[in-house]
Amino acid sequence: MSGTVPVPVEVAGGELEVLDLPGDPDRSPVILLHEGLGSIELWRHFPVALQQATQRRLIVYSRHGHGRSAPPAQPRTPAFFEDEARRVLPALGERLGVRSPILLGHSDGASIALIHAAHHPVDGLVLLAPHVFVEEVTVRAIAETRETYLRGDLRERLGRYHDDPDAAFWGWCDVWLDPAFRGWDLEADVARVTAPTLLIQGADDPYGSLEQLDRIQVRVPEARRLVLPGGHSPHLEHGAAVVEAVAGFVAGL
Repeated sequence: MSGTVPVPVEVAGGELEVLDLPGDPDRSPVILLHEGLGSIELWRHFPVALQQATQRRLIVYSRHGHGRSAPPAQPRTPAFFEDEARRVLPALGERLGVRSPILLGHSDGASIALIHAAHHPVDGLVLLAPHVFVEEVTVRAIAETRETYLRGDLRERLGRYHDDPDAAFWGWCDVWLDPAFRGWDLEADVARVTAPTLLIQGADDPYGSLEQLDRIQVRVPEARRLVLPGGHSPHLEHGAAVVEAVAGFVAGL
């Protein structure tokens, strides 16, 4: 299944688009978990650069309703994070023969990685711009993005990367703007994390403050922390620096 072209893999009731880059079979593979509007393609150059730097097997996939993956079986609810972390991701790992990976998640993907690591074995966690509670700045930024989707060209741009941009967008937006989601937090899950952890965030991230990292470090005080200039996608804004930091981190595991 390893190769440079994504292939469909049947997981949890629907096909997922999966890119599986080969690497050293004696070292833990890295699984990438994308942001709320992400897909395989929207990681851009980062997966290949990271695989080359680490020489590890690297797996990246588009969640149901994203990229070229099948739509989700049911509309998303605030339980989406838990379901992805505790049902879909373990099923994908079983299909691909992965037992204890290194998880690298971005934004919503980082939250999913945290929940998974609280309940399943992982060899390491790399969390880019993670969310562990709902901030007003996040809700405000997503509401502004909704206006761009409705009145601007965001829908057209997302259509280049998603078979169904409406499913990808509203599946993300509606969860975050649901009033029932305001009390969501991952404090209990963070407290269960025992794997080595690297935290990376942009200093001016419009979707979350550095308090997200602060709250993780209260529960995981040995976590390493890297704050870079810029916004919500440090792996794209500072690709070389992030690849170097992640490669150094996983080399020490």
